[in-house]
Amino acid sequence: MRLPLVTNAERRNRLGRRHRLAPSARAADVPQVADAVIALHATDASTVFLSARARLSEGEASVIERALYEDVSLVRLLSMRNTLFAVSTELAPYVDSSTARAIATKERRTLLKHLQEDGQGLDADWLARAESATLDALDTRGPSTGSQLSAAVPDLRQKITVFRGKKYETETGVATRVIRLLAADGRIRRDRPRGSWTSSQYRWVHTEPWPAMPPAEARAELARRWLHSYGPATEADLKWWTGWTLTDTRKALAAVGPDEVRLEDGSTALVGPGDFGPEPAPEPWAALLPALDPSAMGWADRGFHLDPAHRAALFDYAGNIGPTVWWNGEIVGGWAQLPDGRIVHRLLADPGRSAGKAIAAEAERLGSWLGDSRITPRFRTPLERELAAG
Repeated sequence: MRLPLVTNAERRNRLGRRHRLAPSARAADVPQVADAVIALHATDASTVFLSARARLSEGEASVIERALYEDVSLVRLLSMRNTLFAVSTELAPYVDSSTARAIATKERRTLLKHLQEDGQGLDADWLARAESATLDALDTRGPSTGSQLSAAVPDLRQKITVFRGKKYETETGVATRVIRLLAADGRIRRDRPRGSWTSSQYRWVHTEPWPAMPPAEARAELARRWLHSYGPATEADLKWWTGWTLTDTRKALAAVGPDEVRLEDGSTALVGPGDFGPEPAPEPWAALLPALDPSAMGWADRGFHLDPAHRAALFDYAGNIGPTVWWNGEIVGGWAQLPDGRIVHRLLADPGRSAGKAIAAEAERLGSWLGDSRITPRFRTPLERELAAG
């Protein structure tokens, strides 16, 4: 039996609808946005806001802040690929059990190794006391920054030497490491930052860990959702996106029972069970997405929406994609913000006159939404740097 064919055009149609980028598909609230793409990249504070903005039917930055800090319907977790993501609280237990728990275990093992190698007698008991004192300080003080916690907890002012005897030997404080470990364990979470929504200087609050579930069950659920949002995709794509081992990736897919489809280039890929019917085209749509947006970072192979000739301009040396301009599911350029707040963009392909007008209108909409806020991506790319310099 011949496998069903999913064309590149249909893959781009899926992206417009399922990633809620076409105007008719935009979401009513922030958790819907996050669930549509599974998780929003959160390494750069502004990415969460700009990714959500592009997919919301309406709402200012305050709507996204409310989801993060008041309703707590969106939370940041150190998870896939040891990277910070923002996920809905509905999905958080699955992300935690499938991915974040293993990362937290590794983080704790690494810190304990460094403490032992330092030779000051710091051990697991000392770490437990430091963590307990940090949680007590948060209970007493309320939301606090790392600096405030260090001032309140003497153990957090401890310094250790890592990589002793090596040419890259260095002395470092433990505060950041202890706080990172508490966050990875789900015992504290990031609260409102000092300054505006573009700041990464977060306050921390004491919270309860996510309810545990069998990791295999959690991985299967995450794989099922990922296939709906990003399929057709390959086993290699899912392994890359999650950071799982090949064995765990294959077991998760086996539990889902995906269907196989053909792609235009003659290769095969996977979709959710029965999810191979034609995807109707949404209305024409333009989007200006931020650096590390999920729609640009969901696959190891992005050939169906990104011309390889554009990679040099749009990616940094480490493989992080910068701000991108989209037309009907394809990346056609990049954008940046000037110091005076104006949004400028450059097209790397010619999508046509009507597309140019729609992209210009979307750039104006983004500039209006940003208002007085200024955005500089943490991972800067050649095109973004060039545009930002005017």
